[in-house]
Amino acid sequence: MKNIVIGSGPAGRLASLELGKLGEEVTLIEKNHIAGTCLNEGCMVVCALTDITKFIDSNRRFNNYGFIKSQLEISYEKIVEKITETQIMLRKLNQMENESVGNNIIYGEAIIDGSAVEVNNESYEYDNLLIATGARPFIPEIPGNEYGLTNKDILKLDDIPEKLNIIGGGIIAFEIANIYSTLGSDVNIIARSSVLKEISTETRRYVLEKIIPDVNVYENTSVKEVFKNKVLTEGGAELEGIPFFATGRIPNSEIASGIVELNQDNTIKVDEMMKTNVGNIYAAGDVTGGYQLTPVARMEGITAARNMANYPNKISYDCIPQTLSLNTEVSFVENEKSDLNDENIETIRFPGISGPHAFWNILSGDTGYTEIDFDKTKNKLNRINHISPSSVSDIAYLSYLMRMDYDLDDYSEFIEIHPSTDTNYKIIKHMWL
Repeated sequence: MKNIVIGSGPAGRLASLELGKLGEEVTLIEKNHIAGTCLNEGCMVVCALTDITKFIDSNRRFNNYGFIKSQLEISYEKIVEKITETQIMLRKLNQMENESVGNNIIYGEAIIDGSAVEVNNESYEYDNLLIATGARPFIPEIPGNEYGLTNKDILKLDDIPEKLNIIGGGIIAFEIANIYSTLGSDVNIIARSSVLKEISTETRRYVLEKIIPDVNVYENTSVKEVFKNKVLTEGGAELEGIPFFATGRIPNSEIASGIVELNQDNTIKVDEMMKTNVGNIYAAGDVTGGYQLTPVARMEGITAARNMANYPNKISYDCIPQTLSLNTEVSFVENEKSDLNDENIETIRFPGISGPHAFWNILSGDTGYTEIDFDKTKNKLNRINHISPSSVSDIAYLSYLMRMDYDLDDYSEFIEIHPSTDTNYKIIKHMWL
């Protein structure tokens, strides 16, 4: 069967790879660069920059302790150059990986025309089609919005901004704030409501007071107009600095308009098999809305691919682990479909605990914070907010316990590799006491 995949981000790339491994004929069409937003202008860029800010933060701590005396000289131009070099290498590897299973990759802008897709003035028929065209930054309709930067512009900056106004109060806003504040910018976050709604109140307080104390946060503040080097709020305040929009994302679903059914927010409507209302057309990734996370996009792409290859399976969004990439990671997970009785849920809070990369944080007391909703009658986890240098791996493990509906006693057979997964055992131990 002929399968066409439009878009090579995490959803489309993994779907193509899965189809190829299953022996299916695949044509992967990409408008720009392979690997999509994640590698080229999204989370991988943020992670690369955050690796640098973690080093700066550690260097500052070691200088304060007195056993290292160093002064860093930062070249943003060189950082961008090396990120770009790495991206080129990874694009080649991603292309080679897809081609290794026999997939055909075409670069160009696709147009869906009935049972065929046109690209570069050529027409390709399909038996199954997967739309994985991703999403782009949402720019609010306010005067001067043409001056605002987005995540697409991070690698286009000539230097570290002296002052930066980040409009938005979600995860992306705080990740960008952490990066440029650590690099030396004066940073404001301007949110029209409360910030970081994804995490608990106490976890949010720790982030604001301990991790990004130098960032000015303006909650319940609307922006009236933006200029090249300042932002004017509805209350009349003028905040100096380059405007940066972190106000959400909108789907690249125009390609599917009039072909498949869309939701009210213009995301492509799909069922649990990632199938649209048209029997042989599927969609996956950010273009379908929901969790806009690379692991979820991969999962959706693989689900779609298996169904396209006639290996029926369904997607599940239970207990999705998430993280906020700062100098100290903030990770969290919640069981949205929990059948636990609220009356039996106890909230356990405790300060950070040692684990990988935490030893030198102990002297300054910056070891993090953990908050867990736990049902002692059923011996099960319901929600976790966890701040520590190892929280990304910690929550990935613990979310699996939640997703598989394991009793915590099942965890007693787990043997950690000290100190890499040491924190997991200690978190569970707190609930056994």
